[in-house]
Amino acid sequence: MNTAIRIARKEFGAFFSSPAAFVVLGAFLAAALFAFFWVETFFARNITELRPLFEWMPVLLIFLSAAVTMRIWAEERRTGTLEVLLTAPVRPLSLVLGKFAACLALAALALLLTLPLAVTVSLLGPLDWGPVFGGYVAALCLASAYIAVGLFVSIKSESQIVSLIVTTLICGLLYLIGSDTLTALTGNRGAELLQLLGSGSRFRSITRGVIDLRDIYYYLCLTGIFLSLNIYGLEKVRWAGNPASSSHRSWQIACGLLAANFLAANFWLAPLGKLRADMTEGSIYSISDATRSYLGQLREPLLIRGYFSAQTHPLLAPLVPRLRDLLEEYAVAGGGKVRVEFVDPAENAELEQEAGQRYGIRPVPFQTASKYQAAVTNSYFDILVRYGDQFETLGFRDLIEVKAQHEQSLEVELRNPEYDITRAIKKVLYSYQGGGDLFSSISKPLALTGYVSPDELLPEELRTLKADLLALAKELEGQGKGRFSSSVLDPEADGGKVAKTIRDEYGFQPMTASLFDKNTFWFYITLSSGEQVIEIPLPEDLAKESLKQSLQAGIKRFATGFAKTVALSVPEGAPPMPQFGMPSQGLQFSALRDVLSQDHVVKDADLSKGQVPPEADLLVLAGPEELDEKRLFAVDQFLMQGGTVLIAASPYKVSFEGELSLNPRKTGLEDWLAHHGLSLRQELVLDPQNSPFPVPTERNLGGFNVQEIRLVKYPYFVDIRPDGMNRESGLVGGLNQLTMNWASPIEINAEKSKGRKVLRLLESSSKSWGSASTVMQPDFALHPGLGFPVDENKQGRQLLAAAVEGSFSSYFAGKPSPLLKQDEKKEEPKPEDAEDKKEKEGRVIIRQIDKSPDSARIILFASDSFLSDTILGISSSVTRTSYLAPVQLAANAVDWSLEDRGLLAIRGRSHFSRPLNPISKQGQQFVEYLNYGLALLGLAAVWLINMSWRRRSRRAELRLLEPLARRTASC
Repeated sequence: MNTAIRIARKEFGAFFSSPAAFVVLGAFLAAALFAFFWVETFFARNITELRPLFEWMPVLLIFLSAAVTMRIWAEERRTGTLEVLLTAPVRPLSLVLGKFAACLALAALALLLTLPLAVTVSLLGPLDWGPVFGGYVAALCLASAYIAVGLFVSIKSESQIVSLIVTTLICGLLYLIGSDTLTALTGNRGAELLQLLGSGSRFRSITRGVIDLRDIYYYLCLTGIFLSLNIYGLEKVRWAGNPASSSHRSWQIACGLLAANFLAANFWLAPLGKLRADMTEGSIYSISDATRSYLGQLREPLLIRGYFSAQTHPLLAPLVPRLRDLLEEYAVAGGGKVRVEFVDPAENAELEQEAGQRYGIRPVPFQTASKYQAAVTNSYFDILVRYGDQFETLGFRDLIEVKAQHEQSLEVELRNPEYDITRAIKKVLYSYQGGGDLFSSISKPLALTGYVSPDELLPEELRTLKADLLALAKELEGQGKGRFSSSVLDPEADGGKVAKTIRDEYGFQPMTASLFDKNTFWFYITLSSGEQVIEIPLPEDLAKESLKQSLQAGIKRFATGFAKTVALSVPEGAPPMPQFGMPSQGLQFSALRDVLSQDHVVKDADLSKGQVPPEADLLVLAGPEELDEKRLFAVDQFLMQGGTVLIAASPYKVSFEGELSLNPRKTGLEDWLAHHGLSLRQELVLDPQNSPFPVPTERNLGGFNVQEIRLVKYPYFVDIRPDGMNRESGLVGGLNQLTMNWASPIEINAEKSKGRKVLRLLESSSKSWGSASTVMQPDFALHPGLGFPVDENKQGRQLLAAAVEGSFSSYFAGKPSPLLKQDEKKEEPKPEDAEDKKEKEGRVIIRQIDKSPDSARIILFASDSFLSDTILGISSSVTRTSYLAPVQLAANAVDWSLEDRGLLAIRGRSHFSRPLNPISKQGQQFVEYLNYGLALLGLAAVWLINMSWRRRSRRAELRLLEPLARRTASC
């Protein structure tokens, strides 16, 4: 080993004895930086990552390794010093290891000189260092394999040029084997085999941030095989010209067996998929504990079947092996309860028929084009999840994310496969359990308490409902088997002690049947488990079946195995009429509905009757406008029942018809929010840290004005980064960037919010300000830079989203019920017989809750347009990818409110794009030139260190020669 180290030091020093080493290093750095900034257009991608560098690293290392190794043995043969080395008392193994270590050290130095680029990128935005570390480990392993190939080629050639060309060809062939160019010509199985053999495909796997022992060993295997061949080549040179002997055959057999063992170990390691380390932040490529918790709830076998065609789109083909590996991890984590299958429907007609008829899975035609022809390929790229009689399917649109780098280049990646698959598992699991035992997933006992007046005080309809309640409670007690109990109390008994208690604790008030009925009564139902208490609303039709559904919906709120119901209230816009060229009027929220429907049951909330659907677990108000008192009463009473109200509102209405305009409007929630300590200021936030927006502008061409669309930085599109997000809350998990469009500042009244938990969720940057101006068109001539005037006196962080949790008092406490007012308007003083009057009085039950439990929440977003389809479409066109961060935030808020933290945790682990911090064009150029300058400084530092080391070496040699010189002089 000491001999190998001395040889390595000698060879490493010899590299820098001439300018060739600096030329090679300089060319490598220049090519790497050029590919990073120009070829891969790093700033246009707008993502904080080093993948553009590592995507070119397998190609760059081919030429670096070939240039480094071309002279190692070829120069020795040309100068005749190889014979001296072979006759010296040095083992061939030491010679090979020493020269290999010297070449690998030079490659490591070249990679080290690219490290300032990673540091620079980390300063431009949040960089995940796991993939960076994995990329450098993969680059060093790949360089070792290429260097071993170069050493073997060099021992076979006396010409450095020939050695350079042959090494480049062999390493290039290893890279091309697993490239998309060749894998696209084969099916899935053939593509997987080629990717296992290709050096570039293995490299991509590690640069994701997952260091797999099988990938590392692949490079070690190539290194070991070619180093063995190198040693054998040296021995063959040593015995050149001698007759064949048993020793020669022994060397051949030993070398062959060694290479065979290196190859065989790959097959031995192939099934060991657990031997890997996920280096990414949050371990996004590993099965999470949340997924394991869902799999732990399985009571029946779960089937996960992947339908993948042998011939598919070339951009989808590389994703199939990754999905296979992930699904196999589900099988391992399921502990025998999960069965994973992979089928090609084209090879099995019965499965293809079953997929189409039973599961609705059909092939998708993909148009492909090659150099010689264009073709349409019908292929499958689907996943089936089946549990009992419930099933969910995931198509390629559900699994992938497409990013347009430029007009003719698309990047296709798996969006977040674990979240998508686990979401499907949760959905079939809960759907299956929903038809079974209602109490199977309830850990704590439930108590139903009815606060009901005696029959003589109740209207006739409520007497029947009371009997139905008693019957249903008895039925639920039998189903609960000790986990459910019920009781019915008369609030006015014992001097009204119970009535006083429920007034103070729950805000319950006596009910009336109508305006003309002076008699009051009580009819309230609560469900409690531990300290959590919820109120069961009375069904509108007062029917037994409706009451049963309300009770079941309330019980499911305490359970973990049932899908939750989200009531969604959106403005009613005119439907689109494309046949007349008329788009839909007003804001549309179909994307929000689709995302919420993936995990929950979404039901339209008709608030005009003064009541939220009784089965709703959460109410979402998106874009409320001019809510009347009856609708406001429905929102208020849902909050009083302990529910969560999620509001996305704005005091302005955006119009995209013709010229962009903004007009003040009333949401109807102003006084209600102020009563609870929240308010939206009548102004908009402008922020220098913003997102681009296509704005119509006019350009003067010699007196002729031309209107055109320009993509400009738009201060009204507030760009919120991690420093403006409340990470501790859990609501922004997985989000690294969010754009709030035309947002108004939120103000919180500290006095009214006392005793409640207040979370500041989203804030603008410290240089933002508020403006009451409704001028939306930027004027860069009058205000260069941002296009709008900057109010420096009002600059500071603005609150754009907040959550308030605790006990609230009703806005309608002490006021006549809006439902009663409605009846009053409808009543006309005219003579009626007693029967008609009695029938009319029994139609409407006036009930009101004046106080909420501590579980009530209000989540307020200071914009409604940021969730709308129009803005999401504009943002997607600007970023050239599907931009769903706003609706993902809304989904996070729903999961957080419903205490469904499983999918929220998985979504938070997803590898969302990490955008760069806002930087001007001049700043981008500065960063680019800075990295070129740092590369030159690195080379200069290497040159200075080399010169210093060589001077020290010369002084050491002179000190050793001084005694010999003195003795020579004395003689």
